[in-house]
Amino acid sequence: MSGPVRTEPLHGETPLLAASDCYSVMVLLRGYADPQGAGDAVRADGTVTLVLPRAWSSDSSRPMSWTTDGDAKTALEEAARGPILVDTGGPWAREALLEALARQGVAPGDVTLVVGTHGHSDHIGNLGLFPRAALLVSHDFCLPGGVYLSHGLCEMQPLILGPGLQVWATPGHGGQRDVTVVVEGTSMGIVVVAGDVFERLGDEDSWQALSEDPIAQQRSREKILGVADVVVPGHGAPFRVVREAVQSSEDLVCEDKEAA
Repeated sequence: MSGPVRTEPLHGETPLLAASDCYSVMVLLRGYADPQGAGDAVRADGTVTLVLPRAWSSDSSRPMSWTTDGDAKTALEEAARGPILVDTGGPWAREALLEALARQGVAPGDVTLVVGTHGHSDHIGNLGLFPRAALLVSHDFCLPGGVYLSHGLCEMQPLILGPGLQVWATPGHGGQRDVTVVVEGTSMGIVVVAGDVFERLGDEDSWQALSEDPIAQQRSREKILGVADVVVPGHGAPFRVVREAVQSSEDLVCEDKEAA
């Protein structure tokens, strides 16, 4: 029986590498947010995560031939057959991002889908590196060349990209159109790439001040904590979600009888 939830550091997984039968999840660049000087200035950049289909290889990579018949479901499924980038960091991280992709054998032209969790510059500052990719930025989905498709994403209806791979609507931090990527069935359980729904482990005292809609973001945080085993936050190291077991009344009765 599921009980209270706590979070804790994820030890020994740097960068995070979790694999399922269908996908591998790798944190390419870890986000940060460091105060600068005595004022309110902060030096920051967002986490960049690669979701790589296990069936994909650079040897077989070729440019996608996109259909423009208006079927967003088919287009999203096609886009998810190649490397997927969740956020791109800021433009100042361009070279670091290219190097991190190269270490995984991925060239910018190989990326078939970029998901921008929200529209802040430290999370979508390198979209220009991926002109061949489909873009899902917040709730806007477009094919290369700027063909926009309607998809119906909302809090009650996720987007299904592939087996165990979804995009959730998780409003709050940047407004009503933030999104999160969920990868199920990995070696570490359910991995949630959350953008700035979670800034970092232990952000309970600070996230509200950065939120456009704290009530909606609290709802999104609770939804993620209800299912995630690992959360990849927007500005810190991945962390683990631990659910405490709660004994049922029947279990307590049985224990009392055994003690008697």
